[in-house]
Amino acid sequence: MKRILILVLLLAQAGVGFSQNVSVNANTQGEKFEHLWSKSVGAGRANEALRAGWLEQLEKVQEECGFETVRFHGLFHDDMFPIVEVDGKEVYNWQYIDEVFDRLLDLNVRPFVELAYFPKSMAAEDSKTIFWWKANITPGPEYQKKWYNLVEAFTQHVVDRYGIDEVRGWYFEIWNEPNLYGLFWDATKTQYFELYKASVQAVRSVDSQLKVGGPSTSNFVADDRHEGEITDTKGSTKTFTAENINDLQWKGVWIEDFLAYCAKEKLPVDFISTHPYPTDYPLDPRTGKGKDFSRNVHSTVVDIKWLNEVIKTSAYPNAEIHLTEWNTSPNSRDAMHDFLPPAAYIVRTNLESIGLTNSLAFWTFTDVFEEKGGGHSIFHGGFGMINFQGLVKPSYHAYRMLHHLGDEKLFKNDYLFVSKKSSNGKVVALAYNYPEDHYKAVPASIKKIDKYERGETRQLTMELTNLKPGTQFKLETLDKDHGNIYNSWENMGKPEPPTREQIKVLKKAAEALNTEIITVGDNGKFNINRVMSPWSVVLIEQIN
Repeated sequence: MKRILILVLLLAQAGVGFSQNVSVNANTQGEKFEHLWSKSVGAGRANEALRAGWLEQLEKVQEECGFETVRFHGLFHDDMFPIVEVDGKEVYNWQYIDEVFDRLLDLNVRPFVELAYFPKSMAAEDSKTIFWWKANITPGPEYQKKWYNLVEAFTQHVVDRYGIDEVRGWYFEIWNEPNLYGLFWDATKTQYFELYKASVQAVRSVDSQLKVGGPSTSNFVADDRHEGEITDTKGSTKTFTAENINDLQWKGVWIEDFLAYCAKEKLPVDFISTHPYPTDYPLDPRTGKGKDFSRNVHSTVVDIKWLNEVIKTSAYPNAEIHLTEWNTSPNSRDAMHDFLPPAAYIVRTNLESIGLTNSLAFWTFTDVFEEKGGGHSIFHGGFGMINFQGLVKPSYHAYRMLHHLGDEKLFKNDYLFVSKKSSNGKVVALAYNYPEDHYKAVPASIKKIDKYERGETRQLTMELTNLKPGTQFKLETLDKDHGNIYNSWENMGKPEPPTREQIKVLKKAAEALNTEIITVGDNGKFNINRVMSPWSVVLIEQIN
C-alpha cells in the first residue's frame, strides 16, 4: 500500500491525470445516436465557391469528414449578379448561383441557404457595408416588396431546376447575425422580424413544406445590450466588469422575442439558428473600449441546453436546432485556429452535444475566406480546418475522426467515447485529452503556445472484451508531434510562401498521424494503457 501511495504521489507531481479503468463489452447493443457534427459546415461567401481550390477542399472534407450541407454568406451579393439590367429593365440572373449549387450537389453536398445580403438595387443609396467585398446591409425604400419578389423568384427557380423532392431537404435561413447593429444589419430588431416574415412567406408561397428558420443571431450574452431595437453598448457593463464571466447567466440573443413574434404573426419556424461561440466582446461604455473573453469548456453545451428549454416552452416545441456557426472564437485572425488545442475542444464539445442539437456547424472548412481580405501568411489564424494551400490543420483531423465513429454509443465519460457501427458491429472509439487545468477558458488567441503545452496529461486505460481472436484495431494519434502542421512548418523555418516542393512535404506531414496496429489475442480482449499528452486525440478503430 505504501508503494502504491508513493507511485500516486509521483504521478501527481508529474502532472498525470488519473482516469477510471474502463471495460466495455463489444457485443453489447448500444444506444443509437446521430452524427450532429457531420450535418453542416460553414464557408465564407458564395463567390468563393467558384474557385477550384475551394471546391477541391470541399470535396475532401465531404469524403473524409462526411459534411452534408454547407452554409455561406453573400448569396444575393452583387458579385453573384442575381439582378442585372437588360434593355433598361432589371431582370433576375441565376447563372452564378446555379454554378455554385450544381457543383455542390455534384459533390454530394447540399446548400444550407442563407438568404442575404441586399443587391445594390434594393439597398439604401448610402447603405452601410460589411467586409472588404462590401456586402450591403441597409434596407432601401420599399425593400420588403422587392426582397419578397427576389426570394420568391429564387425559390421557384431552384425548385424548377433541382426538383421539389430535393429542395424540400434544404434549409432556408433568413440573414446573418442581424442583432449586430451596423455590422451585419443596419436596421432595427422589428425590421429584421418583418424581413423574416416577408422571406418565409415568399419561400412558402412556392411550397408549404420548404424548411425556414432564423434568427441566426450571434453569440450568447449575459447582459441586456441586445434587449432594445438596436444594440446598446451601455448594456455591456455587467459583463465588462464581471470578476468571473462564468458565474454570469448567459442567454441567446433575440430568441425569445423572435419566437413570440412568429407565434403572434402565425409564421412558420422549422428551425432555430444561432451562433454559440464560447466568447464575448463587451464594451466599456465609459471608454468605448472592448474586451474579449473566452468562457469555460462547458459553455457551448450550457447554451444549447438553454436553447432547448426555451424552444420546448414556445409555440414551436418541435423546431429543429441548427447552430450555423461555431468555433473557438469568431475572429478570423485568431492564431489558436492553426494550433492543436482546438481539436480536443471540437471532439469534446460535439460528443457532449449529442441529442441536444441537430447540427453544430464549424466555421469554416477552408481558409479560402476573405471577410478581412486575404491572409497575410499561410497560417494567419484563419477559421478553416484546411489552409489556403490545402494543408490540413488539427481541427480537420478532429472532424475526420468524429466521422469514423459508429452510430451506437457503448460508453462515454469525460475523455473517452466508445461506439459501434450497427451495419457491421465494428467498434470505434475516440479518446481525447482536454486538460482539466484548462477547463476555465476555451483555447484563445495567443502569441506563444507554451502555456497550452504545459497542460496536464491523462491516463487512458481501456479494455474491450468479447472480441474474436485475431481482430485488429488501428490506432491513430493526433498530438504535438503528429498532424500538428504548424509545428512542421515552424521546423521548416516558416517559409513564406513555401515552394511547390515544400508544400508537397508539408502536405504529407499534415496528414501523418502516429499509426499503430494492435491484434487481439486468444483471450478476446483489446487493452490500451497509456498516458495521453495535452490536447491529443486518439482514434481506435476496428478494421476487420
